[in-house]
Amino acid sequence: MAKNRKNQSAAIRFGPALKALFLCLLIAGSAVGYVWQKSQIYQLGKQIHQKEVRLAQLARDNKKLDDQLGLLRSPVMLDQRARELKLGLGPVPPMNVFRLQETPVVAPENKNLPRQLAVRQADARTQ
Repeated sequence: MAKNRKNQSAAIRFGPALKALFLCLLIAGSAVGYVWQKSQIYQLGKQIHQKEVRLAQLARDNKKLDDQLGLLRSPVMLDQRARELKLGLGPVPPMNVFRLQETPVVAPENKNLPRQLAVRQADARTQ
C-alpha cells in the first residue's frame, strides 16, 4: 500500500526544507564573509599605500633638512652669520693657543707588582 501524506509526521515533511534553508544560510554567510574580507584587504592595501607615500615624503623632508643643517654648520656659513650679527668673532691669534702634550703611560718594569689600588692602600697605611 502507498503511504498517505496525512499520516506522515511534520518533522519528516520539514526536514528537507530545513536542510535546504541551512545550506542557503551557510552559502549566504560565506558570501558575506568573503565580500567583507575582500573589503578589508582593499582598505588595508589603501592604508599601506598611504603610509608608504607618507614615508617617502618624510624621507624627502629629512634629506632636505639634513642638507640644510649641513649648510648651516659649514664654517663659511658660520663665519658669514657671525659677521651679519656683528658678534666680533674671528680667528684666534696664535699666541693665545696653548698646546698641551700628553704624557705617555709608562709600563711597569716588574709585572708582579700589585695593582695600583693595592699600592695606594699600602701607602696609606705606612703614613
